Amino acid sequence: MAGAFGWGMLAASSLVIGGVIALLFRIGLRTIGLIMAFGAGVLISAVAFDLVEEAFGISSGHGWAIAGIFAGCAVFFGGDWLIDRSGGSERKDAEGGQQSGSSLAIVLGTVLDGVPESMVIGLTIFKGGAVGAAYLIAVFISNLPESISSTSGLVSSGWKKARVLWMWIGIAIISGLASLAGYALFQHSSPDVVAFVLTFAAGAILTMLADTMMPEAYEQGGKLVGVLTTLGFAVAFTIHVLD
Repeated sequence: MAGAFGWGMLAASSLVIGGVIALLFRIGLRTIGLIMAFGAGVLISAVAFDLVEEAFGISSGHGWAIAGIFAGCAVFFGGDWLIDRSGGSERKDAEGGQQSGSSLAIVLGTVLDGVPESMVIGLTIFKGGAVGAAYLIAVFISNLPESISSTSGLVSSGWKKARVLWMWIGIAIISGLASLAGYALFQHSSPDVVAFVLTFAAGAILTMLADTMMPEAYEQGGKLVGVLTTLGFAVAFTIHVLD
């Protein structure tokens, strides 16, 4: 169990690293958008090959996997809608749009973005399946641009640097606990339940990408985001093949 917490913390530690990078170096908005596009491509590959493909391979019937995708989508969409209405809609904005929002909603929204992928780490890291190291690396890489963009915006909106850094540390700890929960709750579950959880995370991540990360990337990075998204996808797929 301690291992599941540690692996979850490790994957989420890139949130802290990205925050430190953004605090120490001034990064242009276009660069941030392109970095986010790369991270989006990484997550798309992880969803396709490390979550959905794995789920279809272990389930006794594909209905479990399909149900998980739509359930994850619905839960994230509902949670994101509530957080947006509470003032957290600009949590990934790199230009400081967070200034007009709610601090609590911004933190809760950032937690919502990361919990599904963290639970999968705990669920799969010790099972020796196709997820393991490839998915862990994909989550680590994808967290960097999200943290860099959000940190730049939060500082521009008036947040103190120490406050931003402590937020990322806290979210990394929560991610570790989510990974621990995934391990504790589902380690003895049937393959169908595991398949449902995997695709639940896939549906939530895809919805997050379309609702928050990719629009922000395109707004800042322009047409070139397509190239960086493809590059991120290719890098993550290569990691998956080599795992």
